[in-house]
Amino acid sequence: MLARISHTRLLRYAGLFTWAVVGLPLLYSWLAPHLGAADEELALRPMPWQGWLSYLAFGAGYAWLTRHLGGRSRQPADYLLLLVLTLAALGVSYFNGSGLGSVLLMVAACVLPWLLPLPLGAGWLLASQLAVAPVFIRWLGFPPLEALMQSMLYAGFSGFVFIVSLVALQQAQAREEQRRLNAELRATRALLADSARVNERTRISRELHDLLGHHLTALSLNLEVAGHLSDGRVKEHVQQAHTLARLLLTDVREAVSQLREGGAIDLGAALRPLAENVPKLAIHMDIEQPLTVDDPERAHVLLRCAQEAITNVVRHADAGQLWLRAYREGQNVVLQVRDDGRGSDQVAPGNGLRGLGERLRQHGGRLDIASRRGQGFQLTITLPVAPNAAVRLPEGVTA
Repeated sequence: MLARISHTRLLRYAGLFTWAVVGLPLLYSWLAPHLGAADEELALRPMPWQGWLSYLAFGAGYAWLTRHLGGRSRQPADYLLLLVLTLAALGVSYFNGSGLGSVLLMVAACVLPWLLPLPLGAGWLLASQLAVAPVFIRWLGFPPLEALMQSMLYAGFSGFVFIVSLVALQQAQAREEQRRLNAELRATRALLADSARVNERTRISRELHDLLGHHLTALSLNLEVAGHLSDGRVKEHVQQAHTLARLLLTDVREAVSQLREGGAIDLGAALRPLAENVPKLAIHMDIEQPLTVDDPERAHVLLRCAQEAITNVVRHADAGQLWLRAYREGQNVVLQVRDDGRGSDQVAPGNGLRGLGERLRQHGGRLDIASRRGQGFQLTITLPVAPNAAVRLPEGVTA
């Protein structure tokens, strides 16, 4: 059962469980006087309402902050929630006069790698644990050195939690990279399979046209000459052979035409694997059927454009839905990618979009970008994909 739960959710549930367990001694210290327990039997002094508010604020903040742990880009509100978690944990210790806030800080340590760079996260962890040292000195009567050692002890436990969470983050990133590479590999494999099929059909059609067609044409011409030079029954058989040669030449031409007409790449089959198993993003594909491209290189350009567009949405858009539409418009293939992310009023293309635009311009295509804050992001990719042009022959000459 646990194997079906992601490690990010396990971290979330473990943190919430620890938060709930910390509440048990706090609840007991509040109920014990009402149950007739003597003061000397209480290990903790009853916590005022400010402490309970801090405790509840920590639980609510942690639950909200970890609801999409690793599933979206960082938001400014996340850093504010992290500050709330830290202050709430310190509030529990200060209002209750105990080290229970240090335990809550250990819980907060598991979200630090997901929000802060490694050096800053480690510094935040150490500073927050040291902030509990005055509680050990004032309410628990520890000498300053022992209070410092106690804080460092909790910092060591928090460091362990921090490293475990960091490993979980690295595994999540590696799993996402593996999923992306696997999807791109399957898409590229489909494209290569189609390209190999197209190249082979083109090679066969050329061989038929250049070798068999040439010899049959020469045979037909020689039979025509022989028909003029012969008479009687010989001429009748020569004319029959000439007719058969012409029929065979016609069949070869039809076979060559069919091979060339069927030598197109199915772009839809190459694009569909890109939409499979993308975490936290539902991809809706609307691909015209059939959508074929004659040139393998241009099909490869369109595939790379779709890959880059989907990758940008996953990494930067903070979107939940993506719509990809591909269709033929005259001699062009149009690829539209739109998301429901946060968008931006000012678009500054990064290396990915600049490289995408350069690749399109090399093949006579163009890239149009449209975005508004709160209205998502849209890419429109237009690439000329002319069918294989037939060679124009003079009138009366057939190939």
